[in-house]
Amino acid sequence: MRYVFIINPAAGKGKAKQTVLPLISSYFNNHKGSYKIYITQKKGDATEIAKSEASLGGEAYIFACGGEGTTFEVLNGIVGYPNVSLGIIPCGSANDFVKYFGNTDVFFNIEHQIKGTPFPVDIIKAGEYYALNQCSVGMDAMVAQNMNRFKGIKGVSGSMAYGLAIVYTFFEKYNLSLDIKIDNGQTHRTHCLFAVCANAPYYGGGYKSAPFAIPGDGKLDYSIIETKSRIRVVSLLGLYRKGMHINLKICKWGNCESMEISAGRTFPLNLDGEIFYSDRIKFEILKKGIKFIVPSCLAEKFDDQLKRKRIGHAAIPNPLPVCETRE
Repeated sequence: MRYVFIINPAAGKGKAKQTVLPLISSYFNNHKGSYKIYITQKKGDATEIAKSEASLGGEAYIFACGGEGTTFEVLNGIVGYPNVSLGIIPCGSANDFVKYFGNTDVFFNIEHQIKGTPFPVDIIKAGEYYALNQCSVGMDAMVAQNMNRFKGIKGVSGSMAYGLAIVYTFFEKYNLSLDIKIDNGQTHRTHCLFAVCANAPYYGGGYKSAPFAIPGDGKLDYSIIETKSRIRVVSLLGLYRKGMHINLKICKWGNCESMEISAGRTFPLNLDGEIFYSDRIKFEILKKGIKFIVPSCLAEKFDDQLKRKRIGHAAIPNPLPVCETRE
């Protein structure tokens, strides 16, 4: 077994390297094991490093030490290599995917990571890229785009940066007229505030956009919120953060295996916090696309969740416009 740690020194407001290096050194000073540490220098490095290590063959644990951007890059380097398992040491400002597991502090425990269990989990294919957590179009993609304006400010946390980006975006024209198709259903025109396709519940520093999502259950969760007045948007965001937007009449939600979105103009796409642009996109599930390392102390709980596979939630209908809505 090889252990590879890819550290983004810019993550965590520049503290990722000084946070992670002592933890790795402390563990391997007292335990045998073959390990490598890479420090990225520029955008795209993590993908190239991960792909190079994966192509060496042999079983390997590759850890993304940074934020969502680092994980996104490492993921896109290891897809298609069944010999590799992905781990996350969450040094970024948001760390939304690991929030699903509850105790994020344990992801910094190198022993729990090394002794962790690799579980097959689903990922989202979006054009030529892959995402682990969530993909979206609409105001939230614009917010993710604007979030970069605030992430580097001293004292601004991930959730605070997201909140500031919301305020900034609030004064822009954020609504989109989109053609959306869920799975093999009909295409429907929607004046859209948010359109999210999710593998796990959280994004944006803790917004619970897909409260029932379970990575590894063979389904994606979608949430589509229609455009409303700016005053309504303010009240909506509070509910959205708690995952209570699904109770609103303006929200359509359910399970799917794919979501196709198109528009008459180019729009921003949010893929795990990375921003791309297109006039059309298809988000689709790649079932058991990678193996994800769940720290040893959390593995039994996650295994139980996968076995139960959203009891009481499996019957949610998915074709638009017959999807779940509430008054």
